[in-house]
Amino acid sequence: MQSDRDEMWTERERALEKLVIRGGKPLFGEVTIGGAKNAAVAIIPAAILVDGVCRIDNLPRVRDVGIQLEILQELGAGVRRLSAGSVEIDCRHLMSCSAVSELNTRLRASYYLIGAFLGRFHRAEVRMPGGCNFGGVRPIDQHLKGFEALGAKMDNRGGIIYADAQDGLTGASIYLDVVSVGATMNIMLAAALAAGQTVIENAAKEPHIVDLANFLNSMGADIMGAGTDVIKIRGVSRLVGGSYSIIPDQIEAGTYMAAAAATGGSVLVKNVIPKHLDCITAKLEELGAEIEEFDDSVRVSRTGPIHKIQVKTLPYPGFPTDMQPQLAAVLCLAEGTSVITEGVWENRYRYVDELRRMGAKIQVDGKIAIIEGVSGYTGAPVRACDLRAGAAMVIAGLAAQGVTEIEEIAYIERGYEDIVEKLRSLGADIRRVEEPDPDVLARAN
Repeated sequence: MQSDRDEMWTERERALEKLVIRGGKPLFGEVTIGGAKNAAVAIIPAAILVDGVCRIDNLPRVRDVGIQLEILQELGAGVRRLSAGSVEIDCRHLMSCSAVSELNTRLRASYYLIGAFLGRFHRAEVRMPGGCNFGGVRPIDQHLKGFEALGAKMDNRGGIIYADAQDGLTGASIYLDVVSVGATMNIMLAAALAAGQTVIENAAKEPHIVDLANFLNSMGADIMGAGTDVIKIRGVSRLVGGSYSIIPDQIEAGTYMAAAAATGGSVLVKNVIPKHLDCITAKLEELGAEIEEFDDSVRVSRTGPIHKIQVKTLPYPGFPTDMQPQLAAVLCLAEGTSVITEGVWENRYRYVDELRRMGAKIQVDGKIAIIEGVSGYTGAPVRACDLRAGAAMVIAGLAAQGVTEIEEIAYIERGYEDIVEKLRSLGADIRRVEEPDPDVLARAN
């Protein structure tokens, strides 16, 4: 497989890169959205279940996808890049159900390997995942509960999850104690080839859950109810190869929509499913943006002031937690005081200190952020402390007067393909630069 640019970089090289933005320019033009990262990172492991060749189109060219493809190659899968955004995966000769390399620690979605391995091999060894750190825990207890209900014995030793179902997996009724996207998808993976019927109640309903179900069904699975709170999976004996195209990325689209609102521009966001954006569109309209919907695109414009609003993040179809930092970056420029309540994660406000460096006035009390609008941002050195926080820094930098420098951009490139090039096409003054290597400077002195 031909490597993407971010796959060729070492971790050190990524750490020495930053984004430099000269802000204060409204965004105008068109931007095309890539495939949904949150769907891709479950669909790629799902290929392990398929007895044939999978062609996957509209894959986002982001770091998380590159790492997952690299993990499959390590395990012996055939991975062939067809073109930008298209890949063939052949897992027929995969013999190992052990994924314990350092690669697994570099993204949270590596836990989907547990469900895929259990479904195919009835056992799994997977190193606990990494990814974004929001300052709190991201437990997988609901995943483990589901696997145990299907007949697997689970153990966690030394940071590695061990799963064993010697007699195979058997369908069961599983009620999730909390609505969990990851657990819903992971149980679907494990149950696709299990004997009998599995019922997941209190299931998550996000678009990428429907996309995973559609992928599995296109390969021969029998899954009904995805997109509702009750999903039924009738296990089949075999999945066969085929082709599938991933849905557009709801959060990437929402990020560019928020950027247009923050800068006071007008941007046509193309290759989207407008229905998936309803929860985002509603809040942007409430804060003063104008939204026009077309068949597969939306136009976002703003000429008037930004209004104060209140918002609470909730599971889909509520306002997504993955858009909370980006919306906060817009509301810092609103007239009056806005309130954000985080209803999904324990702590997702680590980015607040970075926005304060740029002049934002935000007070956080537990899950609530009170945002007092200011007249504008001032460019400053900041860092991306996680993926969506990084996107918020980009939005703030685009709206700011002066120069904003964003460090730790590897987080941003985990989930946004060609972000510099896409923003440049909208008129932004943004560039990626390499910082001086401190070791080299020390030797020079």
